[in-house]
Amino acid sequence: MEQRNRLVQFGLVLSLIMTMLVSSCSSDDPDREIFPLSAEISQSVKGRQVAFQALTHSATSWSWDFGDGNTSTEQNPVHVYESGGYYVATLTATDDKGDTVVKEVNLAVDLTPYILLTGGPTDVNGKTWKLTAGHPSEDKLCDADADLSQLVQPLPTGAFDLYLGLGEVYDDTYTFHFDGSYEHDVKDDGAAFSGLVYQFVTTGGAGIVSTGTQAASYGLCTGKYTPEDGATFTYVEKEDFDVPSVYGAGGVLTFSEVITLDFSGTEFVGFMDFQRKVMVQEISDSSMRIVMFMAASPDHLPYNTHALVLTFEVVE
Repeated sequence: MEQRNRLVQFGLVLSLIMTMLVSSCSSDDPDREIFPLSAEISQSVKGRQVAFQALTHSATSWSWDFGDGNTSTEQNPVHVYESGGYYVATLTATDDKGDTVVKEVNLAVDLTPYILLTGGPTDVNGKTWKLTAGHPSEDKLCDADADLSQLVQPLPTGAFDLYLGLGEVYDDTYTFHFDGSYEHDVKDDGAAFSGLVYQFVTTGGAGIVSTGTQAASYGLCTGKYTPEDGATFTYVEKEDFDVPSVYGAGGVLTFSEVITLDFSGTEFVGFMDFQRKVMVQEISDSSMRIVMFMAASPDHLPYNTHALVLTFEVVE
């Protein structure tokens, strides 16, 4: 009998404990802590597809603006961008009182070399580049042969200024737009980095603005140039590029499956000479290395004898 009473008492105590636990976990508990409205964004990018996740407290609705004109009210949407590029996705989280919190995330989606060059479809100002004075080890003056054989040791920082007296060539800027339009700014001197032979052949020397201190010994100078209004550029991501060269069989040297840039009218990038079309060796979000060709011998025109391999940096 005593054992049965103990069992009954134990059951009553257990029932009481369970009741207290259920009560304390109830959503109606006035003492339950309510977290303030907050939001963060987590995302995963694969190609042009982005999976978004809204990490929120106390939110009851979610509104996404993907930065390309598309929206969603899902908490964790997946969005496919029609074109690669740079986008700003915005999340607006709202609680049951109508209060909101806004978070943004910068996205780099499927960055092709063309988008790296131009800034993509959302960059209305285009992407602006200039010759870097902090020459990396790949920068060089070289022969216009298949190996681009180096003539001068790797260029030191500020080489065209400190050693050649043409520091103004670091100031000119070149802007590429996603729609193929092109802008070129030669700054206050109204001159561009140029080949000395080119200037004598095309202007009789009248177009030469400066030969610096030692630039002429390398066939370099600056020459008068007025950028064209409404200029355009042509980008090809992979082609066999034929260059007139004294080192090529039959006067032609072919660089296989390379990125090229060509320009309308008299426009060019970086260096003004007979050869306007250039080869892009490497490009990233902040720098690109270009091969520009030069005809430095009047006896071998129209064939190129030399090349400049130079790095350009983004103008912030």
